[in-house]
Amino acid sequence: MSPRWNRVMIKLSGEAFAGGNEAGLHLPTIAFVADEIAQVHALGAEVCAVVGGGNFVRGAEFAEAGMDRVTADYMGMLGTIINAMALREALEKRGIHTRVQSALGMSSVAEPFIRLRAIRHLEKKRAVVFAGGTGNPYFSTDTAAALRATEVGCDVLLMGKNRTDGVYDRDPNRHADAIRFDRLTHEETFNRQLGVMDRTALTVSMENRLPIIVFDIATPGNMARIVAGDESVGTLIGG
Repeated sequence: MSPRWNRVMIKLSGEAFAGGNEAGLHLPTIAFVADEIAQVHALGAEVCAVVGGGNFVRGAEFAEAGMDRVTADYMGMLGTIINAMALREALEKRGIHTRVQSALGMSSVAEPFIRLRAIRHLEKKRAVVFAGGTGNPYFSTDTAAALRATEVGCDVLLMGKNRTDGVYDRDPNRHADAIRFDRLTHEETFNRQLGVMDRTALTVSMENRLPIIVFDIATPGNMARIVAGDESVGTLIGG
């Protein structure tokens, strides 16, 4: 069975790597995520990922507490590199050759981001984990995911959420009558300010016609079902 989506970008939050803890790495959770990605890889899809760093530092929050925003954002980027290295290790243990490419210079532990090299890795069925965000302060890792997905020619951006199975018209954890959407356009998502991702990331996706699927990453098998073509999982934006 061939996958519906041949080249896939997966956005993983740093908080997900903490596994319910306030901060740090939770190795069983990272192992679970690696198992989910391995299922996608086994379908024959080319897989890349962008990881956040919020389990170590959230730049905006540190800035609100009085730290220089640029310094705080660079600290957050360093956190993404730690997460990327942990994910690479877990994927390698599952037999998936994996490369980390960083927007920040970290030659001892990661390749620099080079677009054509990343594409070549994907063509060789290696997984690529993009770290360091965009390499610039003030830009989120959501924006990095949309940007990298566009640069390397991904067919879809998978936004993994923790125990949220799609996009709702309001917070389903606070409103029992919240309505879940099966499908939206980029424009609807933007105009209704549904909070799927930051507006810069959504604009990049919209302008480049990059489909986004928002899904619950905590449910085993969801990622593979999406890539195989199961339209019942998550909310499709665009596409």
